[in-house]
Amino acid sequence: MTQILNTRPDGTGLPGWVPDAARHYLSHIEMGHPIRALARSAECHASTILRQIRRLETRRDDPLVDDALDVLGQVSRCKTHPMQEPVAMNNSAQPMMPDDETLTSEAQRILRRLCETGALLAVAAEMDKGVVVRSGPEGAQTRTAVVDRCVAQAMALNGWIATDGEGRILRYHITAAGRNALEDMLAKATPEALGTGFDEEQTSFAATPPPAGALQKNARRLRYTLAESPLAALARRRDAHGAPFLSDNLVQAGERLREDFELAQMGEAVTQNWDRFLAPGGQGDSVSFEGSAPSAARARVGSALADLGPGLSDIVLRCCCYLEGLETAEKRLGWSARSGKIVLRIALMRLRKHYVETLGPGSAMIG
Repeated sequence: MTQILNTRPDGTGLPGWVPDAARHYLSHIEMGHPIRALARSAECHASTILRQIRRLETRRDDPLVDDALDVLGQVSRCKTHPMQEPVAMNNSAQPMMPDDETLTSEAQRILRRLCETGALLAVAAEMDKGVVVRSGPEGAQTRTAVVDRCVAQAMALNGWIATDGEGRILRYHITAAGRNALEDMLAKATPEALGTGFDEEQTSFAATPPPAGALQKNARRLRYTLAESPLAALARRRDAHGAPFLSDNLVQAGERLREDFELAQMGEAVTQNWDRFLAPGGQGDSVSFEGSAPSAARARVGSALADLGPGLSDIVLRCCCYLEGLETAEKRLGWSARSGKIVLRIALMRLRKHYVETLGPGSAMIG
């Protein structure tokens, strides 16, 4: 759900995530405030504001940045002229922007995907959604996430993603600023959002966060492991006949489970605990695919893990969702060395079958 909420208490009416440079640009261009007045308000030199304005004007060559400034300009004009028709929250034809909470949760999900080797965000002109695709062996591409265009606009405006090309379909990559922003988000996140639940007894989504120092340590460690998931590393391997150890369909099934797992942790606070799938004989509760996006995602994850059963659900949950390495998973499960990849492939075959039977052909694709 994307809408303009959680605005700053500074009278601008803009969401809190809007960078100061963009606020100065909109104040000058849309509201007509003099540069010197903006400099006095920001307690900086007028030349600083001028450089920010010129830089933003140059960045409008990026369609996502241009669209974001257009929408935020509408908000600024409505705030300046109260009698003007406000931005309609329920008008589907009216472009929208995410609130602070939505951007934080969505940015974590998308930026983590863009950190993976060979990943990029493809955004087509006049499409309301973009897709994250990751290049695999022999040029194969796997779609790993879908993002609303307005969220992509916000990330581009903040400089977290950038494009070097032109055309109807633009390809964005994560920037150094995006990696730093992701590191800050992960440092503030709970262990569940970090995906670090690797203990024998996984904590629930509503567990008490550990000390800040431990979170920062986990965030730093994750920053260097996000470039490749255990599933992506296994997909590069070859079997005895030289064929990929995991087919594209199996990789897509595992990515679908991970996407649902991440979506399940967004939105309202929940106490969902996946421990029952890590214990022998663990069973899932009855599920319904109706309701909000997070609740529907939780239902899909629970249904898939319950269908896999003990052992198979354990390995896919650890490797696909918790991003636990195969060697670590084998040790925790008490399995012999190098047996985990065989069991994981069998589990992904079963998972692929589950998606085809419950959600239909092509359901392993995200979105």
